[in-house]
Order: sequence, then C-alpha cells, then structure tokens
Amino acid sequence: MLQFVVSLTANNKNPKRSSSSSSHLQNKKRVLAAAGAKEAEEKIPCYYNPERGKVSIAIDGTYIDKKCPFTGNVSIRGRILSGVVTKMKMQRTFVIRRDYLHYIRKYNRFEKRHKNMSVHLSPAFRDVTVGDIVTVGEFRPLSKTVRFNVLKVTKAAGAKKQF
Repeated sequence: MLQFVVSLTANNKNPKRSSSSSSHLQNKKRVLAAAGAKEAEEKIPCYYNPERGKVSIAIDGTYIDKKCPFTGNVSIRGRILSGVVTKMKMQRTFVIRRDYLHYIRKYNRFEKRHKNMSVHLSPAFRDVTVGDIVTVGEFRPLSKTVRFNVLKVTKAAGAKKQF
C-alpha cells in the first residue's frame, strides 16, 4: 500500500514545471526561422503594443534579454512614469531622477523634491546618454531596487535649466 502511494505522488507532477531549461532564454525568432518554412516566418510575433509602441531593433535584433518589454517574458502593468537619466554605471540598468513639487499647507507654497529610481534598460534602446528623458513602465520586482522597465527614450533637447 505504501508503495502505491509513493508511485502515485511521483506521477502527479505539475505539467507546467519541467526540469529542462526555460524556453524564454532561447531567441524565438531564430528557432522559428531555423525551420525554414514560410509558415514559421508568418508565426514570428510582432512586438507591438498600442500603449508601448514599436521598437524596430526589437524585431530585427538578435539580442536575448528575458526582461525586455518587447521580446522578453515580463508584462508591463501598473504605473507609467517619466524621468531624466542621471547615471549609467550598471549593466542594462541605470538611474533616473524624477522631480516633483510637494505642497506645504502651512505656508501655502510648494517645495521641490526628487526621487531616484533604478530602471532596467533593454538592449533594444541604443545611444541612451545622461540627460535623456525616458518613459518607464512598472513590472514585477526584478531585484531589490529595480521595478521599472524603459518603454520609450526621448533625446535631450539641449542644455537648459531644468525644474
């Protein structure tokens, strides 16, 4: 009887979980194109979302980034924010600064405040420099500090006083 129970639990594994490597680490475009059929080329997904827009390098690129909002396995949900790039010293991650005004009721005035945020940058975006304005979207926590992903990059207009 005990042997029957053990074999029953061994066969009752979750079908969604497998011991093989995860499929999101493989580049789907290469796997589908390797089949060589026209049907495979038609099945290549179009990386477009009306809210996020379309990045051509995400479609044509050969990079593999499982945290990319266009080709990766993350879903953008929640807040959509914008900020200015301040530091780019990490790999695929940088710091943006978000300036805002805080109202003081006692003095009937506003004070300037800011927050720094760590943001994931996909290899789909090239030539991002300090001072560029980026639009970021919230997704699941990636690390202790990274919870946002870059959706759009706007080049800096020039040197002008900010805030």
